[in-house]
Amino acid sequence: MGNPIGILYEHPEWFGPLFTELERRGVPYEPIHAARHSFDPAAHESGYSLVVNRMSPSAWTRGHTGAIFHSLHYLAWLDAIGANVLNGHDSYRLELSKAAQCGLLASLGIRHPQTRVVNSAAAVAEAAAELRFPVLVKPNIGGSGAGIVSFASHDELIGAEFVPGLDGTLLVQEQLPAEGEAIVRVEILDGELLYGIRLLLAPGSFNLCPADYCELPGISDGVSGRGLPIERYEPPNEIVDDVKRIISAAGIDVGGVEYLVDARDGAAYFYDVNALSNFVANAPEVVGFDPFVDLVDLIVARAEVQAVAA
Repeated sequence: MGNPIGILYEHPEWFGPLFTELERRGVPYEPIHAARHSFDPAAHESGYSLVVNRMSPSAWTRGHTGAIFHSLHYLAWLDAIGANVLNGHDSYRLELSKAAQCGLLASLGIRHPQTRVVNSAAAVAEAAAELRFPVLVKPNIGGSGAGIVSFASHDELIGAEFVPGLDGTLLVQEQLPAEGEAIVRVEILDGELLYGIRLLLAPGSFNLCPADYCELPGISDGVSGRGLPIERYEPPNEIVDDVKRIISAAGIDVGGVEYLVDARDGAAYFYDVNALSNFVANAPEVVGFDPFVDLVDLIVARAEVQAVAA
């Protein structure tokens, strides 16, 4: 394979299983911690057979805001020099912008909640007047439900204080009533369905992270800590087809898309596109296999293809 594989990451715990699987197979790799990283923009080679982007937009909630934008610049440089990258610049840029995700869904003709994008807190109430309540106010750069606030009526919005996200942009979006109080996340790897899971919603929380070490109420044992069931779910074929179209258009090699069924009309609405898949906690029990094995299969294949091409 020649040069090692570079794993760009930030979360202190999520990627233990990935590193463990790489080590089990004897695959040479180098962790690249995004909060402690530098690169030479005049260089013409990355030094890696493959760079795997595992950066999370929620890094700002762990004190690593700078890592988010540094990673964007690093991935843009890798793209410019023609480096071999898994989940590269375009997919990461889309994940960093909920507004861009809405635009992508609209361009594909895929149903999603009505949304308005504003550039100041003062514009929230006016934008919300065009929507059906309840509404959510979200930072454009979020991650793990961070910064999302629900408002039941227009009166609640009046006088409310909003903290603009990292890029000063907010989304005002209709909050849809989820059928069965649940959402579905569909994971795609290399263009094919990996698995689907159904998650019950925790009242008052917008953190739907199903993975190990997610900071959710009740966490105590190093697993998801949701205190609510997560179950394997087989989404309808038409849903899977839509998810594949989304992932393909986003340029994502491995990622997940979330949707809910609106209890009022029974239709599926897509609302989140994730280039970072940290996978469900206790996956062998929940979905019947270890998805990190499949991910490393893809990583090794992509790195070997690059080695042959070189």
